[in-house]
Amino acid sequence: MRDYPVNSPEAMARILAMFIISDGVMDERELDTIEELNLFELIGIERKRFLEVLMRYCDDISAEADDNGLIHLIDPERVDYLFDQITDYQKRLLICALALDLCKADDTISEPEMALLRHMMKRWHLTLEILEREFSRA
Repeated sequence: MRDYPVNSPEAMARILAMFIISDGVMDERELDTIEELNLFELIGIERKRFLEVLMRYCDDISAEADDNGLIHLIDPERVDYLFDQITDYQKRLLICALALDLCKADDTISEPEMALLRHMMKRWHLTLEILEREFSRA
């Protein structure tokens, strides 16, 4: 797994990339949502760089495939490592809200997406109420 600086736009982009592919399908509506949310500007990354991070993430998890070629899209150690790369509270709030929007983009939240959301919120000590409160002030 490639290293990016803690709290960097790339570290945030990689978490969002994980959510995009967590259910094994990159839905066009998720990509549309990225544009609608102005995600690149929100996390401080250029579109081309975001796509590079997404492709590198796919390469990294492919390289971790087991002997049978099975790719584990949600590996607990990898997930925790990626979540721990964001320590800034405001960035955690932003990533959580963006991840939730990306998961809802295709009109359904898959089981893997829901599991990731729950785990992220628990690990970061966030709730839907906190998100609502923080973003209603903005």
